[in-house]
Amino acid sequence: MAKDTPLNYRNLVIYEIYVRNHGPNGTFAEVEADLPRIRSMGVDVVWFMPIHPIGQLNKKGGLGCPYSIQDYRGVNPEYGTRADFARLIETAHSLGLKVIIDVVYNHTSHDSILVQEHPEYFHQDAQGKPYTTVPEWTDVIDLKHPNPGLTEYLIETLKGWAVFGVDGFRCDVASLLPQEFWELARAEVARVKPGVIWLSETVHASWIGQRRFHGLSGLSDSEIYTAFDLTYDYDIWAVFQQAVHGKKPVQLYLEMLRLQDCIYSANFVKMRCVENHDNLRILKLAPSHAAALAWTAFAAFNHGAFLIYGGQEAAAIHTPSLFDIDKVEWGSYELQPFLTKLAQLKKTQALLEGGFMTLASEPAIQAAWEHPSAGLYGVFNVRGEQGQAAVQLADGTYPDVLNGGAVVVKGGKLALPEIACILQVGPLKGLAPLHCELLDYRL
Repeated sequence: MAKDTPLNYRNLVIYEIYVRNHGPNGTFAEVEADLPRIRSMGVDVVWFMPIHPIGQLNKKGGLGCPYSIQDYRGVNPEYGTRADFARLIETAHSLGLKVIIDVVYNHTSHDSILVQEHPEYFHQDAQGKPYTTVPEWTDVIDLKHPNPGLTEYLIETLKGWAVFGVDGFRCDVASLLPQEFWELARAEVARVKPGVIWLSETVHASWIGQRRFHGLSGLSDSEIYTAFDLTYDYDIWAVFQQAVHGKKPVQLYLEMLRLQDCIYSANFVKMRCVENHDNLRILKLAPSHAAALAWTAFAAFNHGAFLIYGGQEAAAIHTPSLFDIDKVEWGSYELQPFLTKLAQLKKTQALLEGGFMTLASEPAIQAAWEHPSAGLYGVFNVRGEQGQAAVQLADGTYPDVLNGGAVVVKGGKLALPEIACILQVGPLKGLAPLHCELLDYRL
C-alpha cells in the first residue's frame, strides 16, 4: 500500500456493478434507483466496471466487452449520458457511498480514438499493425508504455474523472504497466482531489513470471503497493480455488495468507473476495451451498476489504457474460441478510482495532480478532464436517453475532456450525496461532 493509505481501508465493503446486466434495461438510472438497497447492506464503495463506449471492430459477442474501450473520456450510450452518471454519483454521495470506476490503461479497442489519432502509442508488429501481447485478447490492442504523450493523456483523463466526482479507480491488469506511471498518476490526481482510492487488479504470480520470461512488463504486488491502496488476492488465488475444490489442504491456503502477512508492509490491504466478474460464482465453485457460505464468511472476517459482486446477494450461480446481455436473476435476494451481517461485522471494534490471526484448519477454519475488550472468535465449516471442534476458549456460553442465539463451549469444544459462527468473547490474548510450515525457521 502507498505510504498514505488509511489502515481502515481494511474494513471497506466494496460492491461491483456491471451496468449492462444489473437492471432490466442496463442503465445508470436503474443502478441509481438501487443504491439505497445496496447501501443498506453495509456497502461503502460501489465499483463500476468500465462505463465507456465499447469498441465494435473485432468485438467479442453481440455487444462487445466493456474492457475493449473506444474512448476513455466518454460514456457508453447503452447506459445513459454523462449527466445521468453525474446524477448517479450525486445520489451515491448523498447516501454516504463512494464511487470508483474501472481504468483500463493496458489496452484499447481496435477502433479506439487513440489508435486513430496516435498510432505511435501502441505496440506494433513489423508491418506497423497494432497488436496485443496477450494473444487470446483478440478484441483489444496494447498501449506501449512508457510514452510521455500517452502518459500525459491518460493522467489528464484520470484527473478529469476525479474532478467530475469519481472517488477512486480500479485499475485493470495494473501489473502490466510501469510502476513509475502509477506513482506519477497517484501524485497528479491527488493535486486535484486528495484521498482518491486506488485499487489494483494485480495478476496471478504465474502470469508475472511468464511475462518476465518473455521480456514483457510484469509488476509484483510489492511493486504495485508503492502507488496503490488495495490489491487483488490473485497472488494466492490459485491455492484458494483448489482449497475450495478440496484439491489442496485448507491449511495450505491459510499458510499463504500468513505468507502475505510476512512479505508485505505491516499495513498492507488486500481486497478479499470469493467471486468476481472473471471467476466462477462461489455457489458454483464450492462443493455445497453451506461450504460456499462458510468460505464467504471467512473472506469477510479476514483482514482486508471485502468485495460483493452484484448478484451474490441473490444467490446467483451463473457468472454473467461480459459480451452480451445476460441479466442477473435477482429473485428474492436470498443471501442479502447474510452478506449484510458480514458487512456490519467489518465495522465492529474488534475488526477496526484488533489483531487478526488464524488458529486452526481442521476440522474447520478457526480465526480470531484479538482485542482488549471486544474480541471475536470465528469457526468456519468450509468442509461441511459434523461433530465437534476443540477451541481456544474457556467453557461457557457465548453470543453468536453472525447467526443470533448463543454457542456453548464445554470441555474445550463446541458443536460445529453448519456454515459458520462468530462468537463475541470479550478480551482475547495469548491465543496459539496456526502452525505455518512454510514459515517455520526451525527446519
